[in-house]
Amino acid sequence: MIEFIEATTQDLPLIRQLAEQTFHVTYLPLQPKEKVDYLFGMMYSPSSLMNQMKGGQQFIITKDETGYLGYASYEINCKKAGLTKIHKIYVLPNAQGKGVGKKLINKIAAIAFQNKNQTLALNVYRKNPAIEFYQKLGFTIVEEVDIDVGSGFVMTDYVMEKAI
Repeated sequence: MIEFIEATTQDLPLIRQLAEQTFHVTYLPLQPKEKVDYLFGMMYSPSSLMNQMKGGQQFIITKDETGYLGYASYEINCKKAGLTKIHKIYVLPNAQGKGVGKKLINKIAAIAFQNKNQTLALNVYRKNPAIEFYQKLGFTIVEEVDIDVGSGFVMTDYVMEKAI
């Protein structure tokens, strides 16, 4: 049975450890190593994770009897009332294809609904094969964005949304 854990600041080292197992595996086939390393450092340094949590992102970790399966972060009323943004969602490679990602999204959708939010949103790299996964769950592409993240790197994403 899958369990969801609401992360606290004490869980940030665990989130970073899980990110080490998922982030590079996800992006190295799609992006240059220099960019992946830069993004990982920018998003998963201990101070960055702490600032994300202090800034309103909530992290959830999922596990079952075999161990940890993945994590996600989200923000209720992100930028506007009624919208919950999924900032991160990663499933360990050995847990992919087992419904963990769908359960994470459904859990976030339920929390968003409880908080009177009507829309889930996320950004996804335009060449990420996960786009199909999100579309199967009802997300649609609403915008293309190019985000300058510094050091000459740009994230080229789709913004996807789903009504709850």
